[in-house]
Amino acid sequence: MPTPLDGPRRKPASGGTATALVVLLHGLGADGADLIELAGPLARALPNAAFAAPNAPEPCDMSPFGYQWFSVQDRDPHLIGRLADAAAGPLAGFLEAELAAHRLDAGRLALVGFSQGTMMALHVGLRLTPAPLAIVGYSGRLLAPERLEAEKHGSPPVLLIHGTADGVVPFDSMAEAEAGLTQAGIPVETLARPGLPHGIDELGIEAAAGFLLKHVEQG
Repeated sequence: MPTPLDGPRRKPASGGTATALVVLLHGLGADGADLIELAGPLARALPNAAFAAPNAPEPCDMSPFGYQWFSVQDRDPHLIGRLADAAAGPLAGFLEAELAAHRLDAGRLALVGFSQGTMMALHVGLRLTPAPLAIVGYSGRLLAPERLEAEKHGSPPVLLIHGTADGVVPFDSMAEAEAGLTQAGIPVETLARPGLPHGIDELGIEAAAGFLLKHVEQG
């Protein structure tokens, strides 16, 4: 049996009982500590949310440190889709356990991903029952769009944010993901960040906070 995922966590900034869970999914070669710092600014919009940032299940095979949700040494899209399917099980198990630990209903969940973490947030989140309250994806892409309409279990609102100068995941990936989500009936908003390379900036964080406030704190 695979080792359960684990990583850093933050309790609700309000000091009270969590009314929602936001799970932050890191990119290739990083770890949960790389994204848990987003909990600080996001908690200003979501003071009653708990945050968790699990480490991906595999050591990164392209770096001496960090983790990966799946290998990208072979970029064949069908293979990557299957590898993401394999990573979905451990992630879904983590989400279920974390919600139970906070005594939250399964639907009181939001996902925020960066790069490969965005790919997993979309791949897993759109197939959960019940669907998450919201999904935010930075600098990622939509895997296996041709399967989505048949496999989705809900239509949670999605916000995609991407830098126009991204040299790792091309900026065009955002438009491709938007098209795939729209075709599958998923409501999606996009935000382009002019001149931003592969990363997250302050305006991107503010946009995510506003989106989560609307769909999670007020949901």
